[in-house]
Amino acid sequence: MPRSVPRFAAIAIAALAALAAPKSWAAEFVVQPLTIPETKAVFGQVESRIVLPARARIGGSIRELRISQGDEVKEGDVIATVVDDKLALQLAAADARIAALNSQLANARIELERAQQLRNSGAVSQASLDTARMQFEVATNQVAAAIADKAVIEQSAKEGDVLAPAAGRILTVPVTPGSVVLAGEEIARIAPGPYYLRLSLPERHAAEIVQGAQVLVGERGLTQSASEPAAAHQGKIVKVYPEITDGRVIADVEAAGVGDYFVNERTLVSIPVGKRTVLAVPADAIKTIHGIDYVSVATAGGAMDVAVILGESVEDGGQHLVEVLTGLHAGDRAILP
Repeated sequence: MPRSVPRFAAIAIAALAALAAPKSWAAEFVVQPLTIPETKAVFGQVESRIVLPARARIGGSIRELRISQGDEVKEGDVIATVVDDKLALQLAAADARIAALNSQLANARIELERAQQLRNSGAVSQASLDTARMQFEVATNQVAAAIADKAVIEQSAKEGDVLAPAAGRILTVPVTPGSVVLAGEEIARIAPGPYYLRLSLPERHAAEIVQGAQVLVGERGLTQSASEPAAAHQGKIVKVYPEITDGRVIADVEAAGVGDYFVNERTLVSIPVGKRTVLAVPADAIKTIHGIDYVSVATAGGAMDVAVILGESVEDGGQHLVEVLTGLHAGDRAILP
């Protein structure tokens, strides 16, 4: 028993020394105000920078329609065929006219050869030979003109093929097979891109929207998942229109992957509309006990758990922080594990 007394005294002295020593931890984070951009989630509508109409080059009825809404086409693809029945009749008439003129040409060639022989023998005058030669040249030119007229009719028949003016996606097809169309009438509308997001924001945000600002484009659909932030990707405001229409500011956003969406499809876009000051701590400094969030704060008397209400995640110099709405003050020292 006498030996245990000194041992107990040594333990007590060590404990008192530990209590008297100043408290220190492996790491602390000094809470300081941060200025972060304030974002607003708005709907962006996918639009094509260019929309081209595919038009009929001749009038007639649509014999064949090879496309429908949503199809992808390449430049020069035949998307429809327009047929004019009168072209076939005109082509037959042109062939008959060429045959008649060829007969006249053959007769003029014979007359010219006969006049040349008679002139050589001195039976006819030079004037008769010149007349025969002129008739032969006139017949030759008439045949050439008839062939050219036939080529025009054949080209008109070929222009019955409606070609895609550019590679892209078919938006609308306002005609059906059998429809009667005029030359220049629209057969289909094609969106070749490039695609972008058109935003419409309230007028009160006009001063905060800046061209070149970075935005976050959400995953496809009208809802965003907070548990999957990786689904959002970066975009950039490329144009802010100077005119306010019906109390709305119009802006265009470019982002990768928008071309895979449907034209006029809507998706959520988080756009910066201002700045605010927040207090934030690293996520490691937060612990949850029975559904309540706490942050350990270093004080003169030791560590103290403070109940906090958390906000959204923020980034500061590449460091991932969590906003603290209540419970902490600027200058507090949060203890890191």
